[in-house]
Amino acid sequence: MTASLVAHEAGHAYVARRSGIAVKDVTVFALGGVTRMPSPTTARSQGRVAAAGPVISLVLGGLCLGGSALARDVLHWPLPGGVLAWGGWANIVLAAFNLLPAAPLDGGRVLQALIWRARGDRERAAQASGRCGQIAGTVMMAGGVFEFLQGAGSGLWLVLIGLFVVAVASAEVRRAQLFASLRGLRVADTMRSVITGPEWQSVDRFLSETVPHAGDQPVVPVTDLDGRPTGYVTVPVLRAVPGARRPAVRVRDVAAPLERCVLAHPDEEMTDVLERAALSPAGPVLVVDHHHVVGMVTGADLAGARGRHSGPPERPPPDARTGLGH
Repeated sequence: MTASLVAHEAGHAYVARRSGIAVKDVTVFALGGVTRMPSPTTARSQGRVAAAGPVISLVLGGLCLGGSALARDVLHWPLPGGVLAWGGWANIVLAAFNLLPAAPLDGGRVLQALIWRARGDRERAAQASGRCGQIAGTVMMAGGVFEFLQGAGSGLWLVLIGLFVVAVASAEVRRAQLFASLRGLRVADTMRSVITGPEWQSVDRFLSETVPHAGDQPVVPVTDLDGRPTGYVTVPVLRAVPGARRPAVRVRDVAAPLERCVLAHPDEEMTDVLERAALSPAGPVLVVDHHHVVGMVTGADLAGARGRHSGPPERPPPDARTGLGH
């Protein structure tokens, strides 16, 4: 079954790369698999990438069932035939389950692509497929509870799958709502001003001279001699340095590297930055202009921007004309 899941996710990854989408990684776990990649920029590419996994599973299922018939009926090998038959039906069930029209399943992605093409609004399409996922997951949990009460222990597995589907679908609905509320906003519209500190300072001086000016900043970016950012520190990390060592330890020695940050330009679309942040390590969003940190974006900043921003008149995105049939 693990090989089937790997092949399924490999189908997604292959078509994504053929569509010009950079695949970050592929993970297979007990409840299925995940292929991490940026969101497709067109309805057509989303539909193609989503459909690729089930297509691979169906092809593998057909090949296994054909091999099973050959092994049992022609070669008279009952054991290999039985194994191939099990693998064939497992792949077909995997494809059928994933084609349910509910996010985060592949069928939900295809549904999202169809709605996106028809209505020209990616976020509304994502919300619709997410709602379907919430309903489907709830039905799975109810069915699992019913099976368990009837004495079938496998019902607990169905409940677990349903919980997973509901959780991920709910997260996707919230994400789509966030993106819809931020549509049209630039990074400069949401960022806050930021206090930075020199990386060569001792932890002792940094705590006494820089941190008091940082206010409620969750992190403090640190810079080199030219004022270029090199990473960031948090107050708890600084205070974790033993008091006797603080005068000798430099901030650069305890700072997180810049690679853990999401770097943005003031003129970038905020939604584009959030797309990158979703695929990056859990670091802060630093706004950099001409190699200097000019701001920072936090969750509180996004919440405030959502409250202030009523949104521009809705318009189809540039790729709204592109659909599954092309």
